[in-house]
Amino acid sequence: MRKLENSELERKSIEDFKKSDKTPLILVLDDIRSLHNIGSVFRTADAFLIEKIYLCGITATPPNKEIHKTALGATETVTWEHCENVLDVISKLKKENILTLAIEQVESATFLQDFKVEENQKYALVFGNEVFGVSQEAVKLCDGCIEIPQLGTKHSLNISVSAGIVVWDLFQKMNWPN
Repeated sequence: MRKLENSELERKSIEDFKKSDKTPLILVLDDIRSLHNIGSVFRTADAFLIEKIYLCGITATPPNKEIHKTALGATETVTWEHCENVLDVISKLKKENILTLAIEQVESATFLQDFKVEENQKYALVFGNEVFGVSQEAVKLCDGCIEIPQLGTKHSLNISVSAGIVVWDLFQKMNWPN
């Protein structure tokens, strides 16, 4: 076995990325404090051809050298928009018939492994602040909630880790891009 060189990976150019069909997922980041978390989510979004990221509240926006450290250029490929109020974004997405899902621990949440994707449905995944999670107001406004099962002593995962897990799971369930 031989490790592949970067030149052998057949990655898309920025232009090709922008022209590509996107995975029908939108990420909504609300009040994310860590610039490294934001950059990591951009990089995950790039890897899975995510349609768009909404950066809400205090979530920092590109260009920013700390975001760039972890995004490694993904802020140039993934479409993003800053909005002050996450509730406005969720309402807008719902009006566009996009199913909005908070990634949070709530009563009656659907565990990630039990969540079934619907054919031809676009989803928006709402991720909240590193300390407080998704706000109760946003949870109430969303169409549903997905919880990542956890068995250890900690009560949460890092937001960039959560985004990676959920995006990968839904990407697989959508059988994208097949």
